[in-house]
Amino acid sequence: MTPRSRASKTMRRFLVSLRDTLGTDRSSAPERSDATNTDPEHSAPEHGDPANADSTSEDGSVYGPSYFGAGRDSSGDRQGISGYAVYDRVSSNADIAAYLLWRNFRAEKALDVGCAKGYLVEALRELGVDAYGCDVSEFAVENASSAVSGLVRTGDLETGLPYSDAEFDLISALEVLEHLHPEKVSAALAELRRVSRGVVYATIPSFGYNASGPDGHFEGKVRPECLERYRVDGDDRGGPIPFEELAVDSSGQPVEGHLTIASFQWWTEAFARAGFVRDVEVERRLYRDISPLGLAKFWNLYVFCVPGASSRSLLEPREPMKSLWDLGLVHPLVQDAASKGLLAVNPESASKDSNVPEASNASE
Repeated sequence: MTPRSRASKTMRRFLVSLRDTLGTDRSSAPERSDATNTDPEHSAPEHGDPANADSTSEDGSVYGPSYFGAGRDSSGDRQGISGYAVYDRVSSNADIAAYLLWRNFRAEKALDVGCAKGYLVEALRELGVDAYGCDVSEFAVENASSAVSGLVRTGDLETGLPYSDAEFDLISALEVLEHLHPEKVSAALAELRRVSRGVVYATIPSFGYNASGPDGHFEGKVRPECLERYRVDGDDRGGPIPFEELAVDSSGQPVEGHLTIASFQWWTEAFARAGFVRDVEVERRLYRDISPLGLAKFWNLYVFCVPGASSRSLLEPREPMKSLWDLGLVHPLVQDAASKGLLAVNPESASKDSNVPEASNASE
């Protein structure tokens, strides 16, 4: 099966899932893969540690089988429950993220923190990047894609990652850091700094002013009864949002397990204290890449650099005049945008770019 035929086959199921996840969160939409479709009429959970919540999976983990779709509606309807109705390489948007990273960062060795089943690791390796992954979920790692066997492992930012100091040129943390308790964030960012020698690319649900792209918002992040107050306060709020005011899902638990919801400014300052410098110019470049796919307002993205590292060459984009579609990205969102005439294809790049490694069939 070719990549394009695989994308066509999964298009209907993906759009059902997308319709569901665009329901109420992120100004009617979610971020990359951690969709937050939430019913506004939930009862409030008791204040406490969500690790002890009733929504834990049978294996005792919040991020066990049910979080990744086991026993759920395979059509993609999440029914207001956190986690994924369907979790695979397409619904996780792994190929979009991989092309975005491959095109914008010339990394030799990369780490995906919070890799789940390793689809981004798989996609990056198909593009020639020496990529690895780790996740706190033993279930996800044990059920990772066969193409990344031995390349993904369990790892926890709170207790320390199983890697050496300054081991990676590029670290991605996509919809990960908001799952930490606020008091754990500083130590987690220090751990990212320890294993990084170049750049950290993160997507984090955020609110308030964004220097590089669309501003964040409060919808889907705070409880409906708190929304008006938060809107009035606007940029005066930095965060994190108090636990008792966080949005909850149909089980009464914080949406997607999100515990640290804060402003762009708050996260920027937190990374700065850990020894990173935010690069808004590179962020703007990434937003330009994903805007034709309708993702810019949903992916609250950040690029943080290690000062003094040889990161300028790392930040040099490949083929800057071409779109991700021109470079060979295949995904239902690309297919949909192209069918609507939203993607301008460079006629000089109608054939597959010679610098893009030929994808393997490992995931087919």
